[in-house]
Amino acid sequence: MNRALYSLLFHLLLPIIAGRLAWRAWRAPAYGRRIGERFALGLPAMRPGGIWVHAVSLGESIAAAPLIRELLARYPELPITVTSMTPTGSERIQALFGDRIQHCYLPYDLPWACARFYRQVQPRLALIMETELWPNHIHQCAKHGVPVVLANARLSERSARGYARFARLTAPMLAELSLIAVQTEAEAERFRRLGARPGCVEVTGSIKFDLSVDAALQVRASQLRDQWGAAQRPLWIAASTHAGEDEIILAAHRQLLEQFPQALLILVPRHPERFAGVFELCKREGFSTVRRSLDETVTADTQVLLGDTLGELLFLYALADLAFVGGSLVPNGGHNLLEPAALGKPLLSGPHLFNFLEIAAQLRSAGDLLEVQDAAELQAQLQQLFAEPQQAAQRAAAGQAVLRANQGALVRLLAGLARLLPRA
Repeated sequence: MNRALYSLLFHLLLPIIAGRLAWRAWRAPAYGRRIGERFALGLPAMRPGGIWVHAVSLGESIAAAPLIRELLARYPELPITVTSMTPTGSERIQALFGDRIQHCYLPYDLPWACARFYRQVQPRLALIMETELWPNHIHQCAKHGVPVVLANARLSERSARGYARFARLTAPMLAELSLIAVQTEAEAERFRRLGARPGCVEVTGSIKFDLSVDAALQVRASQLRDQWGAAQRPLWIAASTHAGEDEIILAAHRQLLEQFPQALLILVPRHPERFAGVFELCKREGFSTVRRSLDETVTADTQVLLGDTLGELLFLYALADLAFVGGSLVPNGGHNLLEPAALGKPLLSGPHLFNFLEIAAQLRSAGDLLEVQDAAELQAQLQQLFAEPQQAAQRAAAGQAVLRANQGALVRLLAGLARLLPRA
């Protein structure tokens, strides 16, 4: 498949895309807002000639935040435009940066929408976070001589096989990239095999390691636990959970309560459209549950706090003693393990971590990450960590050491960007 055929198929699929968008809007009303932006209609007024950063969803927005802060500091004369594709990513970016950046949804990868978006932004440099590859957007920049960077790039062997099946589309697209800043050498080799220019592929590491946590965050968390009277309660968080995981989490918590009757769980579904359903599940399972979004008070009788807010996950991690990271008990590939590690939380996850294989391997090898298969294993590990706080502290320290050992990717990435900007 070449790019012309890809564009034709994209147009033919528009009714299905519109239907899916309507379905998502029905489940999560935020998807029904600003629909015009997805077709490059009604885009906000923007100052052209700056740096465009695309972070598709919440995870990429979190990873991009340190990079965006550095770009704002290093290039104060240039406007920074940040695009996303999901309401959660959009809300996180706007909460973090406000009017310091320009923001809209990225239009669909239709040639006419890409052209209209380009005319509005006219970037000097384009950065795409991780592996959100859109052939027409990339081509629109390349044909105008705008360097395109794939930042913090990752590519699993499974994804590489998928791209290889469409080599006539993917190889020319990858050849148009000016810099592919990958996380590992294995991923660098996969990009080269798919058609990326060898001189444009650099191993910079993962910028997710370059986390800086505000010390005031832990102070706020301690103060809130004191207000709850929960400073001494065993408190754990299950974050970024997906459908099929919440039942397992609650089963483990029920078993944990038999050994630690005062245990408190913070349960944070990954997607806002699931908040109401998970709350009903907690109530149906008989747990005394309060909702964070309603600012309901946690009392001695509360067994579950539903984290149904946006942009607050780091604070919720700070509240907990132990952290389970979801998307891993089901084959979703897992989510960012480094945020709770940076906060000094011993880590637990399920076995499905294919989106974070290298990071998970390092944390596991260091002695921090514990992987579980089901509710019984999760409860057993939680019970042991709560019963042996010294072991929990050692695991947390090991995780923080992994972060320190891998930092520097952001500096290396920024050096690559500096080489490209003068030529833009």
